[in-house]
Amino acid sequence: MTATTDTTTTTGIPDLYPTRGASEVLTPRQDPVVWGAPDAPGPIVPADLLSFERDGFLAIEELITDDEVAVYRDELNRLVNDPDIRADERSIVEPKSKEIRSVFEVHKISEVFARLVRDERVVGRARQILGSDVYVHQSRINVKPGFGASGFYWHSDFETWHAEDGLPRMRTVSVSIALTENYDTNGGLMIMPGSHKTFLGCAGETPKDNYKKSLQMQDAGTPSDEALTRFATEHGIKLFTGKAGSATWFDCNCMHGSGDNITPFPRSNVFIVFNSVENTAVEPFAAPVRRPEFIGARDFTPVK
Repeated sequence: MTATTDTTTTTGIPDLYPTRGASEVLTPRQDPVVWGAPDAPGPIVPADLLSFERDGFLAIEELITDDEVAVYRDELNRLVNDPDIRADERSIVEPKSKEIRSVFEVHKISEVFARLVRDERVVGRARQILGSDVYVHQSRINVKPGFGASGFYWHSDFETWHAEDGLPRMRTVSVSIALTENYDTNGGLMIMPGSHKTFLGCAGETPKDNYKKSLQMQDAGTPSDEALTRFATEHGIKLFTGKAGSATWFDCNCMHGSGDNITPFPRSNVFIVFNSVENTAVEPFAAPVRRPEFIGARDFTPVK
């Protein structure tokens, strides 16, 4: 791996984070982690903003109540059992079991999840971290039933969103809200604390329509074993557990993943990605075509 400096794309927009080249490259983060002022009003207290700045994530024991969890879980179950939703291109199925793995753009499919996106406990934290109005770059429900649902291999979301969706800067934050209990055994989220401070540009070109394969099994944009060993040795690995209703906010460049769920206990969550309205997507930096808009939004309307 080598360090690199920024280049400029054919559109004249600086590419601060080169990736998908001949070899892996490391680039120090060129952007703030917390874009808003430390004392800006909002749901996050200053000490937690400092923790987010340092670690790249913030865990919240109860973002939504038990009664609210029941509503969202019922809606999740309704969606994954709806034949029309299953037939929709926004639904991704498990390669082996053929069960639904994810349903994208749920804030447009479901008014129940649209209300969650607009909830000040959710969007207010995103505005506070990103220091601006925000829009939804991506939303989805993830379903990881027991007895063999596959995990998500180690990756940085920003690497994909930069390469394939055209997000120029690291001004994007995600929240994963648990709709079932997250044990230490049922395929929970793992993050390498502090890994968000270094961008790992991956090796290898992006195939056309890569999303059709990558949403089931990551390939392009996957770090090498050497790089992952180096990151894990330097940063360690944090596994997130918590009851339904808990949430994890994490920076777009965190190295993260999750294991298979071979327990009998399902793990389901709703995942929302907020991007700053001052960081709207351009053409992909390292892919032949854009991904579909249900994966990488081109509607930059602020959440109100």
